[in-house]
Amino acid sequence: MKIGFLLAVLLYAALLLGAGLLFPRKFNSLEAFFLASRRLGAARVAFTLCAGWIGAASLLVSTDQAFHEGISAYWIIGLPAVVTLLLFLPLAGAIRNLAGSTISDAMETRYGRAARPITTFLIVWYMMVLAASQMVAAGNFLKAFLGTSYLVSLSTAAAIVMIYLGAGGFLSVVRTHTVQFFLLVAGILALTVSLGLRSSWAGVKALAGPRAEGGYFDFFAHADRNLLVALSFVLAWTISPIAWQRIQAARSEGAARRGVASAAILLALFYAGIVLAGLLFVPLFPEANPSNPLVSEYIAFKTSPLLGGLIFVTVLAAVLSTMAAAINTGAFSLARDVLRYAGRGADGTHSVALGRAATLVIGAGAFLVATRFEDILKTLGLASKIMAEGLFVPGLAAVLMKKRAPLAGLLSLLGGGGYALVCFLAEAGALSVPVPAWPRSLPLGLALSAGGFVIGLVAEGLRTRRP
Repeated sequence: MKIGFLLAVLLYAALLLGAGLLFPRKFNSLEAFFLASRRLGAARVAFTLCAGWIGAASLLVSTDQAFHEGISAYWIIGLPAVVTLLLFLPLAGAIRNLAGSTISDAMETRYGRAARPITTFLIVWYMMVLAASQMVAAGNFLKAFLGTSYLVSLSTAAAIVMIYLGAGGFLSVVRTHTVQFFLLVAGILALTVSLGLRSSWAGVKALAGPRAEGGYFDFFAHADRNLLVALSFVLAWTISPIAWQRIQAARSEGAARRGVASAAILLALFYAGIVLAGLLFVPLFPEANPSNPLVSEYIAFKTSPLLGGLIFVTVLAAVLSTMAAAINTGAFSLARDVLRYAGRGADGTHSVALGRAATLVIGAGAFLVATRFEDILKTLGLASKIMAEGLFVPGLAAVLMKKRAPLAGLLSLLGGGGYALVCFLAEAGALSVPVPAWPRSLPLGLALSAGGFVIGLVAEGLRTRRP
């Protein structure tokens, strides 16, 4: 175990716990615990959107993709993130007006009571898998630097997040995300500047020459795969409760729109820096195919202790920020539904206690999933399938439609969500079913979801026309 990295983990954990637990508040409702009493300004909306979005795939996977495949790596995480936020701009008012409500509430309003438990199951499942993808990254990353086992590393990262989530809810998430956002900015700037000083664009072009024939400098290279990956993430993130929660927590519709627009600009710049860093790695690793992510290799062997420590903490900030966002948002949906079925209101200390219990349940579920998968991008892709195939079509229709359509929503949820469940179990080895691997399984899942919705609408139309 390297003492320097252990000290960095301890100092970073102290910083997060201090930010998350400083000036504790007493919460008297589920809205106060999970929406920070709807008092976020545009800046804090932008910070928490960015920090929640910039996860392990952003720093570790995207740099490796850019190193191996060139500038088309921007399609993997960067382009979907920016496109999704731009799509939220016209929807911000409608989403904020649902304040205090979850996607499950909107689905029940449009499609009836039967749609609610299916929606909540898909959301909770998605959040668990998304949080698990960050736990996988944390486990592997800390294992490489601390010398601890994967399970111990994973447990350490999860414990840090669960402490401040359970104590301060979404308010602690926003506070820690603000700290993590500035750490992410400092870390990626330090990474790209240090790589720029040690590499050169001429060196990148010279060493990447053979790769250029395969489209290394072509933004649209590998379009067939990249388009499906980008589409999967855009559809999933558009209906993702993480972004919805932040828009609902804004103090006004104007603050929500400004926060979303600012986050889109910041993320566009951030991911451009990530891709640039991946390209600048080429002269430093001209023939190597490292077993660890390039960022990890750079921290361990190519940097000074100070720079390495900063980038090390930046990776932790990316991983833990997204993990916290996923667990907190999943707990919001779970707690809201339990209160509804119990016939209890969302006010009072009982609702806050339930919110903390739901946080523990989501965190434990994510931990179990993380022990099953150890591939970051694959786990993140499986998470996106749940939302893209199961909830995108009926969820967006629930926001935009003015009439009830119970059969359409139910068939769409069962068709797309059922297919996503089968694919997940097949990838986990629990089912021996021949299904396409992600992202090539996406078109069929979307077709099943959209087809079920159309069939349901037609059937309801025919039923209402009967004399």
